[in-house]
Amino acid sequence: MLDQTTPTQGHNNPPDPIDEALAPYGDVISEAENWLDGTPVENEDQMKAVDKLIKDLRKAKSALGKAEKSATAPLHDAWKAEIARWKPTKEDIERRLKGLAAVVDPFKRKLAEEKEAAKRAAYEDARRKEREAEAAERTAQASDYEASVEADRLKAEAVEAKKAASAANKDTVKGLRTVTRYAFTEPTADNPRGGRKDALNWIARNYPDALTEFIEGFVHRNHKSMQIEGVKVWTEKEAY
Repeated sequence: MLDQTTPTQGHNNPPDPIDEALAPYGDVISEAENWLDGTPVENEDQMKAVDKLIKDLRKAKSALGKAEKSATAPLHDAWKAEIARWKPTKEDIERRLKGLAAVVDPFKRKLAEEKEAAKRAAYEDARRKEREAEAAERTAQASDYEASVEADRLKAEAVEAKKAASAANKDTVKGLRTVTRYAFTEPTADNPRGGRKDALNWIARNYPDALTEFIEGFVHRNHKSMQIEGVKVWTEKEAY
Protein backbone atom coordinates (compact mmCIF):
# COMPACT_ATOMS: atom_id res chain seq x y z
CA MET A 1 0.00 0.00 0.00
CA LEU A 2 1.34 3.44 -0.97
CA ASP A 3 2.07 6.00 1.74
CA GLN A 4 -0.74 8.56 1.58
CA THR A 5 1.00 11.04 3.92
CA THR A 6 1.01 14.59 2.55
CA PRO A 7 4.59 15.96 2.25
CA THR A 8 5.35 18.94 4.46
CA GLN A 9 6.21 22.32 2.93
CA GLY A 10 9.82 22.42 1.72
CA HIS A 11 10.00 18.63 1.67
CA ASN A 12 12.08 18.64 -1.50
CA ASN A 13 14.39 21.48 -0.44
CA PRO A 14 17.73 20.52 1.14
CA PRO A 15 18.56 22.13 4.49
CA ASP A 16 20.62 25.31 4.45
CA PRO A 17 24.25 24.40 5.27
CA ILE A 18 24.63 27.62 7.27
CA ASP A 19 21.71 26.66 9.52
CA GLU A 20 23.05 23.12 9.85
CA ALA A 21 26.52 24.33 10.84
CA LEU A 22 25.23 26.73 13.49
CA ALA A 23 22.40 24.60 14.84
CA PRO A 24 24.45 23.24 17.79
CA TYR A 25 25.52 26.75 18.77
CA GLY A 26 22.25 28.64 18.84
CA ASP A 27 22.29 29.06 22.64
CA VAL A 28 25.94 30.19 22.57
CA ILE A 29 25.22 32.84 19.95
CA SER A 30 22.21 34.14 21.90
CA GLU A 31 24.14 34.17 25.16
CA ALA A 32 26.99 36.12 23.56
CA GLU A 33 24.50 38.80 22.61
CA ASN A 34 23.41 39.09 26.24
CA TRP A 35 26.98 39.98 27.24
CA LEU A 36 27.41 42.57 24.50
CA ASP A 37 25.62 45.44 26.21
CA GLY A 38 28.67 47.69 26.54
CA THR A 39 29.44 46.67 30.14
CA PRO A 40 32.88 45.11 30.77
CA VAL A 41 33.28 42.13 33.09
CA GLU A 42 33.97 42.91 36.75
CA ASN A 43 35.12 39.63 38.31
CA GLU A 44 36.77 36.30 37.56
CA ASP A 45 33.51 34.36 37.38
CA GLN A 46 32.24 36.67 34.69
CA MET A 47 35.61 36.44 32.93
CA LYS A 48 35.44 32.65 32.93
CA ALA A 49 31.89 32.74 31.59
CA VAL A 50 32.93 35.01 28.74
CA ASP A 51 36.03 32.89 28.04
CA LYS A 52 33.75 29.84 27.78
CA LEU A 53 31.54 31.71 25.30
CA ILE A 54 34.60 32.73 23.27
CA LYS A 55 35.78 29.13 23.16
CA ASP A 56 32.37 27.88 22.04
CA LEU A 57 31.98 30.68 19.49
CA ARG A 58 35.36 29.74 18.02
CA LYS A 59 33.96 26.25 17.55
CA ALA A 60 30.95 27.78 15.80
CA LYS A 61 33.27 29.82 13.62
CA SER A 62 35.27 26.72 12.74
CA ALA A 63 32.12 24.75 11.92
CA LEU A 64 30.88 27.61 9.77
CA GLY A 65 34.20 27.74 7.93
CA LYS A 66 34.16 24.01 7.24
CA ALA A 67 30.56 24.18 5.99
CA GLU A 68 31.41 27.16 3.78
CA LYS A 69 34.38 25.32 2.30
CA SER A 70 32.28 22.23 1.69
CA ALA A 71 29.58 24.26 -0.04
CA THR A 72 31.82 26.52 -2.08
CA ALA A 73 34.70 24.18 -2.96
CA PRO A 74 32.90 22.50 -5.88
CA LEU A 75 31.86 25.88 -7.26
CA HIS A 76 35.37 27.27 -6.81
CA ASP A 77 36.96 24.21 -8.39
CA ALA A 78 34.58 24.44 -11.34
CA TRP A 79 35.37 28.16 -11.70
CA LYS A 80 39.12 27.50 -11.61
CA ALA A 81 38.80 24.69 -14.13
CA GLU A 82 36.82 26.88 -16.51
CA ILE A 83 39.30 29.75 -16.15
CA ALA A 84 42.16 27.33 -16.84
CA ARG A 85 40.36 26.02 -19.92
CA TRP A 86 40.18 29.50 -21.45
CA LYS A 87 43.63 30.66 -20.38
CA PRO A 88 45.87 28.97 -23.03
CA THR A 89 43.74 30.19 -25.93
CA LYS A 90 43.56 33.74 -24.55
CA GLU A 91 47.33 33.76 -24.01
CA ASP A 92 47.91 32.45 -27.53
CA ILE A 93 45.76 35.19 -29.06
CA GLU A 94 47.52 37.81 -26.95
CA ARG A 95 50.92 36.42 -27.98
CA ARG A 96 49.96 36.70 -31.64
CA LEU A 97 48.66 40.23 -31.15
CA LYS A 98 51.89 41.34 -29.48
CA GLY A 99 53.95 39.63 -32.18
CA LEU A 100 52.06 41.30 -35.01
CA ALA A 101 52.32 44.68 -33.27
CA ALA A 102 56.09 44.21 -32.94
CA VAL A 103 56.38 43.27 -36.62
CA VAL A 104 54.59 46.39 -37.83
CA ASP A 105 55.86 48.81 -35.16
CA PRO A 106 59.04 50.09 -36.91
CA PHE A 107 57.26 50.82 -40.19
CA LYS A 108 54.33 52.50 -38.47
CA ARG A 109 56.66 54.74 -36.49
CA LYS A 110 58.52 55.73 -39.64
CA LEU A 111 55.28 56.35 -41.52
CA ALA A 112 53.92 58.44 -38.64
CA GLU A 113 57.05 60.59 -38.67
CA GLU A 114 56.68 61.13 -42.42
CA LYS A 115 53.03 62.09 -42.06
CA GLU A 116 53.86 64.46 -39.23
CA ALA A 117 56.50 66.13 -41.40
CA ALA A 118 54.02 66.38 -44.27
CA LYS A 119 51.44 67.91 -41.94
CA ARG A 120 53.90 70.55 -40.73
CA ALA A 121 54.89 71.33 -44.31
CA ALA A 122 51.23 71.63 -45.36
CA TYR A 123 50.47 74.04 -42.53
CA GLU A 124 53.57 76.11 -43.30
CA ASP A 125 52.57 76.25 -46.97
CA ALA A 126 49.02 77.25 -46.08
CA ARG A 127 50.23 79.99 -43.75
CA ARG A 128 52.67 81.30 -46.40
CA LYS A 129 49.99 81.45 -49.08
CA GLU A 130 47.61 83.11 -46.66
CA ARG A 131 50.18 85.84 -45.98
CA GLU A 132 50.80 86.29 -49.73
CA ALA A 133 47.05 86.60 -50.39
CA GLU A 134 46.66 89.14 -47.58
CA ALA A 135 49.57 91.20 -48.89
CA ALA A 136 48.23 91.13 -52.48
CA GLU A 137 44.78 92.15 -51.29
CA ARG A 138 46.19 95.11 -49.36
CA THR A 139 48.18 96.44 -52.32
CA ALA A 140 45.70 95.69 -55.12
CA GLN A 141 43.58 98.63 -56.29
CA ALA A 142 40.11 98.18 -57.65
CA SER A 143 41.15 100.05 -60.78
CA ASP A 144 43.98 97.59 -61.43
CA TYR A 145 42.20 94.61 -62.99
CA GLU A 146 45.22 92.30 -63.23
CA ALA A 147 46.27 92.99 -59.65
CA SER A 148 42.74 92.26 -58.44
CA VAL A 149 42.63 88.99 -60.38
CA GLU A 150 46.00 87.98 -58.96
CA ALA A 151 44.87 88.78 -55.42
CA ASP A 152 41.75 86.62 -55.88
CA ARG A 153 43.88 83.81 -57.28
CA LEU A 154 46.21 83.93 -54.29
CA LYS A 155 43.24 84.00 -51.93
CA ALA A 156 41.79 80.89 -53.61
CA GLU A 157 45.17 79.15 -53.36
CA ALA A 158 45.32 79.97 -49.67
CA VAL A 159 41.89 78.43 -49.14
CA GLU A 160 42.91 75.25 -50.96
CA ALA A 161 46.18 75.12 -49.01
CA LYS A 162 44.26 75.31 -45.72
CA LYS A 163 42.02 72.46 -46.88
CA ALA A 164 45.10 70.40 -47.75
CA ALA A 165 46.63 71.12 -44.34
CA SER A 166 43.39 70.08 -42.64
CA ALA A 167 43.34 66.84 -44.64
CA ALA A 168 46.99 66.16 -43.75
CA ASN A 169 46.13 66.62 -40.09
CA LYS A 170 43.47 63.90 -40.34
CA ASP A 171 45.78 61.50 -42.21
CA THR A 172 47.09 59.46 -39.29
CA VAL A 173 48.54 55.97 -38.96
CA LYS A 174 45.97 53.55 -37.56
CA GLY A 175 46.98 51.18 -34.78
CA LEU A 176 49.70 53.50 -33.43
CA ARG A 177 49.10 54.90 -29.98
CA THR A 178 50.85 57.48 -27.86
CA VAL A 179 52.33 56.08 -24.65
CA THR A 180 53.87 58.02 -21.78
CA ARG A 181 57.08 56.64 -20.30
CA TYR A 182 59.47 57.89 -17.64
CA ALA A 183 63.05 57.46 -16.46
CA PHE A 184 64.97 58.87 -13.52
CA THR A 185 67.73 61.30 -14.36
CA GLU A 186 71.27 59.95 -14.10
CA PRO A 187 73.31 60.52 -10.92
CA THR A 188 75.86 63.32 -10.90
CA ALA A 189 78.72 64.30 -8.63
CA ASP A 190 76.47 66.82 -6.86
CA ASN A 191 73.50 64.46 -6.75
CA PRO A 192 74.79 60.87 -6.47
CA ARG A 193 71.30 59.44 -6.06
CA GLY A 194 70.10 61.10 -9.23
CA GLY A 195 66.46 61.54 -10.09
CA ARG A 196 65.21 59.22 -7.37
CA LYS A 197 66.39 61.62 -4.68
CA ASP A 198 64.91 64.59 -6.52
CA ALA A 199 61.61 62.77 -6.95
CA LEU A 200 61.53 61.85 -3.26
CA ASN A 201 62.14 65.45 -2.22
CA TRP A 202 59.49 66.68 -4.67
CA ILE A 203 56.90 64.22 -3.32
CA ALA A 204 57.75 65.21 0.26
CA ARG A 205 57.18 68.89 -0.58
CA ASN A 206 54.06 68.54 -2.71
CA TYR A 207 52.36 65.32 -1.56
CA PRO A 208 53.41 64.69 2.05
CA ASP A 209 50.36 62.52 2.69
CA ALA A 210 51.50 60.04 0.04
CA LEU A 211 54.91 59.80 1.68
CA THR A 212 53.32 59.39 5.10
CA GLU A 213 51.13 56.58 3.77
CA PHE A 214 54.17 54.77 2.36
CA ILE A 215 56.13 55.18 5.60
CA GLU A 216 53.28 53.91 7.76
CA GLY A 217 52.72 50.96 5.44
CA PHE A 218 56.40 50.06 5.40
CA VAL A 219 56.67 50.24 9.19
CA HIS A 220 53.49 48.19 9.60
CA ARG A 221 54.87 45.43 7.36
CA ASN A 222 58.40 45.36 8.74
CA HIS A 223 58.42 46.53 12.37
CA LYS A 224 58.59 42.94 13.65
CA SER A 225 61.55 41.91 11.50
CA MET A 226 63.84 44.95 11.54
CA GLN A 227 64.85 47.92 13.65
CA ILE A 228 63.65 51.13 12.02
CA GLU A 229 65.01 54.47 13.15
CA GLY A 230 62.36 56.64 14.75
CA VAL A 231 60.07 53.68 15.49
CA LYS A 232 59.46 52.27 18.98
CA VAL A 233 58.30 48.63 19.14
CA TRP A 234 56.85 46.88 22.20
CA THR A 235 54.61 43.95 23.13
CA GLU A 236 51.50 43.92 25.27
CA LYS A 237 48.66 41.56 26.08
CA GLU A 238 45.13 41.83 24.71
CA ALA A 239 42.09 39.58 24.77
CA TYR A 240 41.26 37.65 21.63
